[in-house]
Amino acid sequence: MNKLFTILIAFISFHSSYAQEKQKDIESIKKMCGCYEVKFNFTETFQTINDSTHKPSPTKKDYGLEWVELVEDTPNKLVLQHLLIVSDNMIIKHWRQDWLYENTTLYQFEKDNTWKYVSLQPKDVKGQWTQKVYQVDDSPRYEGTASWIHKDGKDYWMNTTDAPLPRREHTIRKDYNVLERRNIHEITSYGWLHEQDNRKLVRDGKGNDTEIAQEKGLDLYVKVDNSKCLAAQNWWKVNQKLWKNVREKWQTVFNKKQNIQLESTVDNKPLFSHLFDLKPETKKEETDKIIDSFVK
Repeated sequence: MNKLFTILIAFISFHSSYAQEKQKDIESIKKMCGCYEVKFNFTETFQTINDSTHKPSPTKKDYGLEWVELVEDTPNKLVLQHLLIVSDNMIIKHWRQDWLYENTTLYQFEKDNTWKYVSLQPKDVKGQWTQKVYQVDDSPRYEGTASWIHKDGKDYWMNTTDAPLPRREHTIRKDYNVLERRNIHEITSYGWLHEQDNRKLVRDGKGNDTEIAQEKGLDLYVKVDNSKCLAAQNWWKVNQKLWKNVREKWQTVFNKKQNIQLESTVDNKPLFSHLFDLKPETKKEETDKIIDSFVK
């Protein structure tokens, strides 16, 4: 009897500790919500290809005011929508990050607007959170799974995964087609930090990679009073139904658990341009039709 009692106590203690760690994770993710003054910093660091004609991207420094809205809050899924505030009258729907607990399905970027469906074993994602990052039009961008770390006064999540070229590079670079991103999301005293150590890769048709350069990114999210982002909060109240319809349509695509390949443009316009032109009261049938036209 004493042995059974000891085993029972150990079992309860283990699951209690497990639940406490998960709660810490959730609290960390939610700390990324709110109003932030953001500093975006990127610089190409090392040229690794032996090519005298290689021209590095110029160092980029930019600033913005951003509202991060908690769109969905369930025990195993948190959805954070970023809204960029250009002015009180101009709000841009920015990127979105979903956090899924012990998720077993990923869409890994390959190249040329193609994402490969990958199924993981539950044992391999025990206690982990998947971050799924989406473009401004809610199409896929990159995904990765890892554990949140809460030790030695640090509070962070780190993962390495492949991604398409960011918009800041897409218009000026044609010499590489995959950005391998090491993403660190760290909760800090001033808000949070998105740190990146990236490799610029050329991937051929057989999946072989050639690194041409490396890049460092530091995006600092400095917390400010929520009242500074009131315009974005009001914009979201008006537009959230439209984007809920868009997310739901994409989810039907993801639920097929098949590789995804997307058109770059339809009628000479990218997807985000089609969707950004819509009015808040647009019917779901129309947004569905637009997204269907881009999925090959």
